[in-house]
Amino acid sequence: MISIIGGSGFIGSRLCNRLSEDKISFQILDKNLSPFFPDKTHIMDIRNPETYRKFLKGSDVVINLAAEHRDDVTPKSLYDEVNVGGAARLAEICRELSINRIIFTSSVAVYGFAPAGTDESGEINYFNDYGRTKWEAEKVYRQWLNEDPEKRSLTIIRPTVVFGERNRGNVYNLLRQLASGFFPMIGKGKNVKSMAYVENIAAFLQYNLNSAAGENIYNYIDKPDFDMNKLVIHVRKALGKSGKTGFHWPYFLGYMGGAIFDLLALLTGKKFPVSRIRIKKFCSDTLFNGVNISKTDFQAPVSLEEGIKRTIQYEFLEHKDKDEVLFYTE
Repeated sequence: MISIIGGSGFIGSRLCNRLSEDKISFQILDKNLSPFFPDKTHIMDIRNPETYRKFLKGSDVVINLAAEHRDDVTPKSLYDEVNVGGAARLAEICRELSINRIIFTSSVAVYGFAPAGTDESGEINYFNDYGRTKWEAEKVYRQWLNEDPEKRSLTIIRPTVVFGERNRGNVYNLLRQLASGFFPMIGKGKNVKSMAYVENIAAFLQYNLNSAAGENIYNYIDKPDFDMNKLVIHVRKALGKSGKTGFHWPYFLGYMGGAIFDLLALLTGKKFPVSRIRIKKFCSDTLFNGVNISKTDFQAPVSLEEGIKRTIQYEFLEHKDKDEVLFYTE
């Protein structure tokens, strides 16, 4: 039995769909009912082991996708309660129930604003609570692993930004602005953005269901990477528009605009899609490499270009009625 913590979310739903198609037994443990597999969902709170201990009995693999991840989580204590405390409680239950295989989705956020080309050996240099608590959670699971490394298996996957159909995160906001015709290109556009299509992440999670004992750690990136100019041109062509980037706003003006929205958020209590940290992230390089994954025989089922095309087709070009199942992430 595969137990998927956070299986009702964006990545989890795609993973569950793959497992269902391959007739692999699984269950979902989540604070929300899965819109696609409600009959396989058990409601739980990762902070409270009494809400899920009994459901994990008999599990062969536990996959933890649950996390507090937005830039604007309030109160900030939730990062530690969910990401770190949740990991500690889950590891303790795996000890109790002799579950010897854990797959954990961490994040390239543990590297912070890392040098271009950073791989799994890169320096840990997080800049926010999300990156910090993902790293702290990794340490929790490593402690669990090191208690019996010959028998236990820990797979840590650090994805870059994940996008795809139904997601309402930063990549969708970029695509939506391009589709609307109002896209304020900030900076020179030469910064490179590593990305990952959700179907490929789900496929890689499934690939690791039978990972070897010991620690297995991977950055996940779909290659080749695009710089912002190439990404914008590719997206505009997929939308049937001219392949141009348009006017480039100076970085300092964009950053000042983000500061204004930060002030408005402070004064009004509202959350806005523009902020200083998002402008900084947009204009920075997030170029990562996955050395360890290149040593495996895993092949992503969908190319990055095709993933972008599928997302644009679903979100902006199809006119058939869609259901309202959406996932809100960064």
